[in-house]
Amino acid sequence: MSHFFSLAALTAALPTALAVYQGFNYGALKPDGSLKVQADFENEFKVAQTLHGAPGVGFTSARLYTTIQGGTDIGPISAIPAAIATNTTLLLGIWASAGALIVDNELAALKNAINQYGDAFVRLVAGISVGSEDLYRNSPTGMANGENPGTDPNVLVAYIKKTRDTIAGTKLAGKPVGHVDTWTAWVNSSNQAVINVCDWVGMDAYPYFQSKVSNAIQYNKGLFDDALGQTQAAVGSKPVWITETGFPVTGNKSGDAVPSIENAKVFWDEVGCARFGYTNIWWYTLQDHSGPLQPGKVSFGVVGGSLTTTPLFDISCGVSREPEPEPRPNNPPPVPTTSKPAPTTSKPAPTTSSTAVIARSGAATDSPKPAPTTSSAAVVARSGAATDSLKPVPTTSSAAVVARSGAATDSSKPVPTTSEPIPTISKPAPTTSSAAVVAGSGAATDSSSSTDTTDTGYGFSTDSTTSVTATPSPANSTLTNPTGVVAISDRITASIGVAILAVVFAVLVV
Repeated sequence: MSHFFSLAALTAALPTALAVYQGFNYGALKPDGSLKVQADFENEFKVAQTLHGAPGVGFTSARLYTTIQGGTDIGPISAIPAAIATNTTLLLGIWASAGALIVDNELAALKNAINQYGDAFVRLVAGISVGSEDLYRNSPTGMANGENPGTDPNVLVAYIKKTRDTIAGTKLAGKPVGHVDTWTAWVNSSNQAVINVCDWVGMDAYPYFQSKVSNAIQYNKGLFDDALGQTQAAVGSKPVWITETGFPVTGNKSGDAVPSIENAKVFWDEVGCARFGYTNIWWYTLQDHSGPLQPGKVSFGVVGGSLTTTPLFDISCGVSREPEPEPRPNNPPPVPTTSKPAPTTSKPAPTTSSTAVIARSGAATDSPKPAPTTSSAAVVARSGAATDSLKPVPTTSSAAVVARSGAATDSSKPVPTTSEPIPTISKPAPTTSSAAVVAGSGAATDSSSSTDTTDTGYGFSTDSTTSVTATPSPANSTLTNPTGVVAISDRITASIGVAILAVVFAVLVV
């Protein structure tokens, strides 16, 4: 009988151990720049889940940039009840480039969500990301490109530890806590302290922005594989989650990369299809603008300007695709399936070694970085400003602006406030009201006016001892950015799970 219960417990645990998260990034603003409410998130989540031809496990997960609902100081973001209503898993976000006060507000909103929604919320949480590309924006390259203030590694480490302390003793205790940044930030040894305190690391990589190397569409797969391989080598045994990647369907050239629906499909097929269903991945993005596609304006949206279940291109990946094993620095040992050791069959895929790949450095023009918006003292991160700007424009109300404003380079210094309204195009300017500016909106220029993609954010060659180049992450609505149990990164883990069942079954037979 005891064997029976052991087998039952193991069987019940396997689905969780083998879970994979697959979804999109979601910002807090609609394409027109207004704040999203629960119904807006529900509509997006439902469309993502029912996309025609969706591969892998389907797009049932959402990555968020903030936990605070716009218009509040510490109210939980309305994406949470929307996720509960649609059974969408969540990679939660804590905006970390706006100072300690905003981080405290984010954590207060997180605790309020636990108390308000309980188990219905907790069971959907894939993990918690403390910050998004803060290290990149804090780098010399990020600052040179006009990016908004980031966060020093030691400060980010403190925020991550504080997040763990906050969820300790709550129903979220034990959920994996990590940080999302550009791949070039992860390979910079000066950020090792952040790697050390993470349960997982989130990698953002956009070969489209690597304009300093040959980045025509036929080279994008190699550039992405190289970025992933270098990241995995830098973080060692830490799981690497792909938190942002994609290719624009419209926009200006970036180096040799030409935005088009056809090229977006090539990138999807070569980069996404090898990983969907096998690796935690949040694509950028479902929708980032409304209305007809406009040449010259960068858009990464898979469905175009209409929220529809019919994508702009075939996303099915074919009916008999063979996934590409993830290159990993450390492979798990083989698990015997009988009394004799069974050899493993899966080999990690080699990564390319191009030396001049510096991704997502975050140049001004055409850089898809969502900006958090706020109200009162709250952060509504990466929502995606309306109009032509690819970076969302932060909104404010009474206390603090949380929005990649780029006003200061030292995150410990207050950002000057202003009473002027935020422009909806060109580089979004942070606005404030009475108290503090929460940076992070990510300056950007009007993507419709720029054809020079020099230093756009993904193609810089950098000295790894001094600076890291990274990408401006696209945000939802005019590029807003949105979304485990720790998931498997390749089929080896799945084989291990099956092998465990076989061993237990063999014991029962004996």
